[in-house]
Amino acid sequence: MSTINDLAPAGSLATETMATFPAAPYRSAASYLDAYADEIARAFKSIDPALFDHAAAILADAYARDARMFSCGNGGSASIANHMQCDHTKGIRNTTDLAPRVLSLSTNVEVLTAIANDLGYENVFVHQLQSQARPGDVLVAVSSSGRSPNIVRALGWARENDVRSIAITGFDGGAARTLAEVSIHVDCTNYGIVEDLHQAIMHALAQYIRQSRMTADEISSTVF
Repeated sequence: MSTINDLAPAGSLATETMATFPAAPYRSAASYLDAYADEIARAFKSIDPALFDHAAAILADAYARDARMFSCGNGGSASIANHMQCDHTKGIRNTTDLAPRVLSLSTNVEVLTAIANDLGYENVFVHQLQSQARPGDVLVAVSSSGRSPNIVRALGWARENDVRSIAITGFDGGAARTLAEVSIHVDCTNYGIVEDLHQAIMHALAQYIRQSRMTADEISSTVF
């Protein structure tokens, strides 16, 4: 049965031109895992290194200026935004002269539910930014689709109020990809793979900025 993906050899036209992943059943978990790894590798190569550089420069500059960084996301992207608060606050500060001030707008259930209940879920991030963000701060919005109304509203407000912005997107990037000052985009239509790579991007940004403030000897003796 030629529709079973694990019968197609690696590098064949069947795997290289697949519009979505998965596109057909797999016979074993092992073959699915192999294909999943291949799709991660393909999607990883779609990330524009120049845009990663741009995003890293925005964050490094903000941390050096003692500006605030706000992160946000929904669902799995919320967990990445929350994890960003950990790795960009504690991780970057460890063994460097930086003390990043990072707040995930997705982390406080009391604030989120109060805003959602009274003002609508589409305002859960922008309402917080209006109270806490100042010109020169940075917003990092994590969104697989780039279409979530609360993400789009937050990025639109940032753009209008001199808050620098980074979108981390997947699929076609949606409105978030064009609203943000810079978008690190993963060209993939599988939520799991997009979120896996968004997590990797978050870690890579933190680790790059951290090592940029360390000596060669410090780097070689440190576990990242």
